[in-house]
Amino acid sequence: MSGKTVLLDLKHERQRKFELFRQCLPDHEIIDIETGLSDAQRDRVAYAAVWAPEPGLLAGLPSLEVIFSSGAGVDHVFADPHLPDKPLVRFVDPDLTGRMVEWVVLQCLIHLRQQRRYDASQRARKWDEAFQPAAHEVTVGIMGFGELGQAAASALLPLGFQLRGWSRSKKVMEGVEIFGGKDELDGFLGGTDFLVSLLPYTTETHGVLNRDLFSKLRHGRFDIGPVLINAGRGKSQVEEDIAEALRDGTLAGASLDVFETEPLPQDSALWDFDNLIITPHNAAVSDAGALAHYVARQIRNYEAGQPLENVVDRSRGY
Repeated sequence: MSGKTVLLDLKHERQRKFELFRQCLPDHEIIDIETGLSDAQRDRVAYAAVWAPEPGLLAGLPSLEVIFSSGAGVDHVFADPHLPDKPLVRFVDPDLTGRMVEWVVLQCLIHLRQQRRYDASQRARKWDEAFQPAAHEVTVGIMGFGELGQAAASALLPLGFQLRGWSRSKKVMEGVEIFGGKDELDGFLGGTDFLVSLLPYTTETHGVLNRDLFSKLRHGRFDIGPVLINAGRGKSQVEEDIAEALRDGTLAGASLDVFETEPLPQDSALWDFDNLIITPHNAAVSDAGALAHYVARQIRNYEAGQPLENVVDRSRGY
């Protein structure tokens, strides 16, 4: 075996991922952290594919060259206070992007067509016909208008929704009203009925989805809005504020795939709302095969002297 050593520290389907990495990198030594790591192996590790590594694990790998995140986000890796100064690569894949787009479109349509209301009416054997605005009368605002945000917008456009996108730096997309930076955030919110958050987690986005922000969304046009849809990061939202906003009508509904604490605690007030949809952080689960092929391709390119793709800018946090 002539290749370097790859350490896996991945949640879920560990054995399957281990076998897939072995198939994709047959000339490299593949080690699963769950089976233990000897001192000799620790010294050989050049690459680490991780989800949420134990603090200090990566810093204790003297030959480490590249860190690969097993998800599109990297806050779970940055949670290590001893993270070494090595290239950190995000997982970017059409399968992951497609799954996220499916979830966002589904949530927008559920709230547009008031499906939760009709579900309750069905259980009560009640024929309940309510006014429903058309998609072209509703504006979806996407916070975090990077690759995932733009892909979601591309899927929502043909359905007729009015679209706007906000990010720290302005992007360009035909058919979408674009906003950028803190100075344009209030203007973005004021014309938004359904707020979709795909924000990365950084010190700047911590707790940004709060009561003050919800109050700036467009109110009074339809009973179905405003709505919060968050598949970005749980620590970007203040769940106490979401619960309070759902109670008093500041938010007409919400869909959450991410939470401040995961799994969502049994005593969380969020479980009790009929107008809140909860999914268990599976809007865009990384496909094991796609992840193995992605990391293997990056390693082979890197060893051939080519630049790594999707390297995180540590000054921005994503």
